[in-house]
Amino acid sequence: MSTAALVFKLYFCAEKLLTRFTIYKSTQMEIKGIKNLLIDFGGVLIDLDRDRCIGNFKQIGFDQIDQMLSLSHHQGIFLQQEKGLITPAQFRDGIREMIGKDVADEQIDAAWNSFLIGIPVAKLELLLKLREKYVVYLLSNTNKIHWDWSCQKAFPYRAFRVEDYFEKIYLSFEMKTAKPDRDIFERVVEDAGIVPQETLFIDDSEANCLMAQELGISTYMPAQGEDWSHLFK
Repeated sequence: MSTAALVFKLYFCAEKLLTRFTIYKSTQMEIKGIKNLLIDFGGVLIDLDRDRCIGNFKQIGFDQIDQMLSLSHHQGIFLQQEKGLITPAQFRDGIREMIGKDVADEQIDAAWNSFLIGIPVAKLELLLKLREKYVVYLLSNTNKIHWDWSCQKAFPYRAFRVEDYFEKIYLSFEMKTAKPDRDIFERVVEDAGIVPQETLFIDDSEANCLMAQELGISTYMPAQGEDWSHLFK
């Protein structure tokens, strides 16, 4: 590696660390004035397994899957369904077309849902506790197939269902837009009637956090698998 390339790489890494520190520091300074919590779903509440999902898609013949999936931002047909631009049926047909053979809906759904592991009980209990002090909202880039599975498999706990954890739920596939688009944040702020300066956004994507900050929303970006309950202790 040339000296110039090494310097650029070090600068890039330092810049990312500084951004992460800034996001974290602003949260620490402003947490006392927070009245509303805007919480992400994937990677923040529900644990994800990208490698398992990719492996299962490849088992049914979908070899192009690698470049389309990431832990926070998807591409191609996966982004289209996340933005609600296609239906689950169109998504499955699109997968079959790319595979080049007939694959059952159930096989496609099983491979896709294997991206999701589950929500730790401690996080479900945390959400219920947070509702005692804050107005809690969910803002998620997700799709109908994942959301249906999550409502049936991930959120039920004791007698609680998904609607018990949040004041209101905002889903990208229903809103026809996705983070980090500015539009989705502006629409949530307007619909919920919240003051950005009184709102904390918890999301594992740097791009999403930076956009929220542009609107005056405080942010916290947890590391993968982090227990972020320490924010409220």
